Parts: sequence; structure tokens; C-alpha cells
Amino acid sequence: MKAFKQIDGLVCPLDRANVDTDAIIPKQFLKSIKRTGFGPYLFDEWRYADHGEPGMDCSHRPLRADFVLNLARYKGAQILLARDNFGCGSSREHAPWAIEDYGFQVIIAPSFADIFFSNCYKNGILPIVLPAVMIDRLFAECDANPGYRLSVDLESQKLTLPSGESFGFEVQSHRKHCLLNGLDEIGLTLQHADEIKAFETRHKATQSWLFAQGA
Repeated sequence: MKAFKQIDGLVCPLDRANVDTDAIIPKQFLKSIKRTGFGPYLFDEWRYADHGEPGMDCSHRPLRADFVLNLARYKGAQILLARDNFGCGSSREHAPWAIEDYGFQVIIAPSFADIFFSNCYKNGILPIVLPAVMIDRLFAECDANPGYRLSVDLESQKLTLPSGESFGFEVQSHRKHCLLNGLDEIGLTLQHADEIKAFETRHKATQSWLFAQGA
């Protein structure tokens, strides 16, 4: 997992509440567990005018011209601005995989579904919760200003607007540590590889009967 420290990124506004994980990555794309290659299918049913299936060449698919990801002004966005209860529905980890693979590193919303929120941290995405009034302001400013960008600093836990105005945001200390150091659960475990190996050696020595070969 890549470490996250700070970014200055273009903002893409998705002005819909209760965006569920089936909308983020539809069920037909869940056959693969490779974690990569899902970006072209992000918001597939909203993004394309045809039915998507795994392995399709998305460069030739008909686009829905009014969907936000298809608008030229938001190409290359790294920050997704959303509404209440983002990531609700099933707990599929493919949803943050698709978001990260597309290129989003930060999601800002008034609230998130709990499991999706946790899965973001496990996949190098920073989910930021801000008050609804602040979210409304960001949507308005983004709509009025093409090329609207925000600066996000995880170390100082600050979000900075183009005007220079800054706002703090909350991050649980353990999750912050993991993001700053690029550690998922496997990475955290491997930090104790020597201790684990020593335990296994002692375990085999003191309870060798557990490891005896059958006749």
C-alpha cells in the first residue's frame, strides 16, 4: 500500500446521497480479487450507456455525457466530493479498489457507511468527514470555479481551500499511522515478523507433539 502524506488535487463533485457499493462497482466485476484493473469500471452504470462486463475495452464504450466523471473539467481528479452515507450497501472491498485504481486518493463527505469507511484506510484512501454546511460550501465553490483544487495534509490534519483558508479534520491515530506509513493489515503484521518467527520456534520446541508426523 502506498503511503499517504499530502496532496494538492483537483476536486470532482458527485452530488448524490446514499451512493452504494453496487453503484461504485457493480456485482459482475467482483469475480477478480487482484485489487487492480477496476478503475475503468468505477460507477459503471452511471458512466456508460451500455451494460458493462469484466474485460470490456472501455475506451470504445458509449459514455453518458452528463455524468460527472465524463466531464473534461474533472479529468485527473484526485479528490472525490460526495454527500451523506457514501459507500452504503454491501461490504465489498472492490469499491475502494475501484476508487483508488481510478486515481482518487481522498473522499470528502458528511458521513460514510462504517465498513466502507474502514476499507478506505486499508487501501490507502483518506476518507474525510466534514459538517454538511462545509460540504455545501465546497460543492458550491467547485461548481463555480473550473479547476477547483484542495490541499490535504494528513500529518497536520488540515484541508486548505484555494483562498488559503484551512479547516481541521479528525483521523483516528492508528489509522493515521497506517496511512502515513503505507501499512495495511498485512504490512502491520510483517513489522513483527521476527517475533512471530521466534514464537513459532518456541512453540515447536515446547509442544513438539503437535507437529509430530503421522505414521
